[in-house]
Amino acid sequence: MAAVIALARSLPAPADAHETVRLLLGLALHASERNEEAAACFRQLVREHPATPAYWNNLAITAQLGGVLDEAEHAFQQALSLSPDDAQFHHNYGLLLARQGRWREARQCQFDAAERAPGFIDARLQGALACHVCGDLPGEEAMLQGVAHWPPQPAEQALSLATMLSTRGEQPVAFDVLDKAVLPAGEEARFLAWRITAMRASLYERGNQLDQARAELALLPMDDIAALPTEHESVRCRIWSVRATVLTREGDHRGAAGLWQHMLDHAPIAELRITAAFGLAAARDKLHQHAQAWEALRLAHALQCESVRHIVPHLLDEHAQSLPMVNHRVTRRARDAWAALPAPRSGQSPVFVVGFPRSGTTLLEQMIDAHPDFRSMDERAFIYDLIERMEHAGQAYPGDLATLQADETRMLRQAYDGMVARVLPGLGRARLVDKNPLNMLTLPMMARLYPEARFILCLRHPCDVLLSCYMLPFRSPSFMTLCSSLPRLARGYAQAFEQWLAHVEVFAPRVLEWRYESVVSRFDEHVARLGHFLGVEDTEPMASFAAHAKAKGYISTPSYAQVTQGIHRNAVGRWHAYREHFEPVLPILRPMMERLGYEM
Repeated sequence: MAAVIALARSLPAPADAHETVRLLLGLALHASERNEEAAACFRQLVREHPATPAYWNNLAITAQLGGVLDEAEHAFQQALSLSPDDAQFHHNYGLLLARQGRWREARQCQFDAAERAPGFIDARLQGALACHVCGDLPGEEAMLQGVAHWPPQPAEQALSLATMLSTRGEQPVAFDVLDKAVLPAGEEARFLAWRITAMRASLYERGNQLDQARAELALLPMDDIAALPTEHESVRCRIWSVRATVLTREGDHRGAAGLWQHMLDHAPIAELRITAAFGLAAARDKLHQHAQAWEALRLAHALQCESVRHIVPHLLDEHAQSLPMVNHRVTRRARDAWAALPAPRSGQSPVFVVGFPRSGTTLLEQMIDAHPDFRSMDERAFIYDLIERMEHAGQAYPGDLATLQADETRMLRQAYDGMVARVLPGLGRARLVDKNPLNMLTLPMMARLYPEARFILCLRHPCDVLLSCYMLPFRSPSFMTLCSSLPRLARGYAQAFEQWLAHVEVFAPRVLEWRYESVVSRFDEHVARLGHFLGVEDTEPMASFAAHAKAKGYISTPSYAQVTQGIHRNAVGRWHAYREHFEPVLPILRPMMERLGYEM
């Protein structure tokens, strides 16, 4: 490249040189990471040849790398206006938008690229990443279709891909992606190899395989990592994040707090600082340093809200509705107009486990799943997917549930069965457990398709629920914003239960209330109640749920570690340590607390 640059510049008047010479000079400067000079070459080319889309694309790339983002965006738009079907241009523009945190626009660009070139793996990977950030799970799944057969990825992309696969519960594929990752040449290979090892440790920890996680971390030269210069801080912080998580699992909360604090003070990436702030809050809480924990939480939510500003700006208002489904109501009069349709009996219907998030739904799910007559599928939004299918077909939800015909409800159940089969192939004669807390907001759909289904409503003291939600870094942008403040969270909680209780009066479903505080104090009694409700005589397997959960490996919810520890009272009454912060929201919660039988 140096020779190309020297030859081009040896010409008597390089600025007036032949078009191809300027093109080669620009490409050579770009390859030599001299992007400001390269951009100057491409500016000259687009002035002289404004109808050549490749020159606009090259200007956009070099301007972006030179930090001139406005010019880069304009150049990408010019390239796409001249060549709208060029998948590479859409992909490149998407990368710029992602760099600016404009994830929704970036997602659409990668969708456009993949539509024009379905085999364009880079576009599909970046599209999946944009969906991951936006909380678009169906889009992410579509972009990652066939991922197990993708070719080996460069290490940086492999790490992003493994992170997404881990969140989706596809641990074996994630390990395979890391094993095949292609390392670059030079010193960067060493850092990426460390990060891959740390990622493997994270996968093991996430699967409740702590011995393997420790073994992976033992392979890392921690002293060398601690001594890295400041320019490699992101490498150190990513490794510290995994190490702190494992320390937390080992009960070393003071050691974890030190690592989280280092990350919070030094991490150059907002994503890492958010992780650190939530981690630090959890560690301070375990150390009974409640004032420091609360300050860390305030910072965590402020950082998180800023990170989603380009994704859900309309939800950042304190009074925006993060749970739009609460506005969908079916009155008794509307329900009386429903025609009776053929439907499965109770034994052929799913068991629906519902309740506000962090109310003990995962613990109950693992208890039922431990019994050989039942199988759970982790947390899926399949009922919401069915509502989307209705709406795409031009049917309004929930109003048009009344006009559904027998063949339409049958097709909706078949669609549901198909989604379940992809997650639980070979379900056989076992009964399905569909645990998704916020299915509590979709009772009309569940009642229409499965009118004889059994429901288990998980309850826990509302203040403990709110505290637990506030302390977690949820991925869904809508739930992230809902949990951004206690007043907003309290209103959402009250609205969710108001809708649920109104619908219970309308539909009169078979519901078992599963109260967390009672379960932990009288476990055997409540296991017997559960067995009776589900028609199970031998409840012994349910009582051994902790061992079952540990053997199961990956569990998608934040409770994946707690459910392997058995029943304990540690989570009861935690909110009292933060009562001063709850006082302003108690008036919001009081009416619902009284209806649910909880005291202040």
